[in-house]
Amino acid sequence: MILAALIFLVTLVFVIWQPKGLQIGTTAVLGAVIALVVGVVSFADVLVVTSIVWDATLAFIGIIILSMVLDEIGFFEWCAIQMAKLSGGNGHLMFVYSILLGSFISALFANDGAALILTPILLAQMRILKLGAKAIIAFLLAGGFISDSASLPFVFSNLTNIVTANYFHIGFTKYLSVMFVPYIASTLISIIVLWFFLRKDIVAQVDISLLKNPDDALKSKPLFYIAWLFLALLLASYFVGDLYHLPISVFALGGGLLFLVIANAFKVVHPKKIITTAPWQVVWFSIGLYIVVYGLKNAGLTDYLTLILQDLNTRGDTIAIVGTGFIAAALSAVMNNMPTVMIMDIALQDIPNQALAYANIIGCNLGPKMTPFGSLATLLWLHVLAQKGVKITFVEYSKFGLLVTPPILLLVLLSL
Repeated sequence: MILAALIFLVTLVFVIWQPKGLQIGTTAVLGAVIALVVGVVSFADVLVVTSIVWDATLAFIGIIILSMVLDEIGFFEWCAIQMAKLSGGNGHLMFVYSILLGSFISALFANDGAALILTPILLAQMRILKLGAKAIIAFLLAGGFISDSASLPFVFSNLTNIVTANYFHIGFTKYLSVMFVPYIASTLISIIVLWFFLRKDIVAQVDISLLKNPDDALKSKPLFYIAWLFLALLLASYFVGDLYHLPISVFALGGGLLFLVIANAFKVVHPKKIITTAPWQVVWFSIGLYIVVYGLKNAGLTDYLTLILQDLNTRGDTIAIVGTGFIAAALSAVMNNMPTVMIMDIALQDIPNQALAYANIIGCNLGPKMTPFGSLATLLWLHVLAQKGVKITFVEYSKFGLLVTPPILLLVLLSL
């Protein structure tokens, strides 16, 4: 147990720290190689982990490619400008609309896509609107929070969703039918709680005349209209794929590449640039870190968790769901939600209550917001902000996250 835990902790520290530009995928793979060499995991374990995460990682890459193409043609900027214009210059209304936009993008383009794509667009707009530092931070904190808290409704909305749905053989339609209400609850509750804690930093009026016309953000209006039709057809294809039990990545990756071909035909994107700049490191990160985590499973950590979860399951659904969600949330906040979701899935596999699998997802999606290193989306979000000259310290973020996350998490779990 000690050796497995040490390898995991060192790997996680280097993933968060990223000394001298060491990329997260490289670090995770190095941790996996060390775990394999010292015998914490076997080659058979590597094959098991790969079979668990391949669909999730390929789907994620597809969603990010689709997001990058849409970003390139001005899709998200158009949405952001429309959101601002729709507020009529009311700062508080704009705050609410920005969260709703973040919820929409997180649901359809995954939490990491929302963090990578929407954050720089919103920041640029806030600066054009000449908002003060406190107001900008308020909008960014809300946007960063909703990117994870709203990543619930679809299997593809978060890597944790895909991994868990595949692990427990939950179909696309069944997953949506269960998680749609928690998604709506999470979005509405997040708006209320975030506004309550950040309301003093939100300006009353904003001069929206400073923003350009939404259509001016588009590189190709015909392609923009095609994009909406394409997204509707792609969403429908997931339901069709569910009927035939096809992997989610068939449509996520296939859809991303197909839209890249369509956009290239309109001469508005450079496919080579999109492909080479896609976050391929996430593939190695997912496989590598999960292999390291599997070492904790081999060392018996999941056995201890199973005992706790079995006890919770005997105390009624409400206590079991809330307890499971908060355990997943606490572990995610401390050691990142990617390894947590796998540890929890393994611990839950012999407990005959599938509601706990959904509670695990909610805990792993919302719980990470308590710390800066709780999720990959938050790490990416902070990295993007740092590149844009916005610094949010560990203490500042944790103080905010620990304040707003628990009440939202509790209410969303109760909605389940």
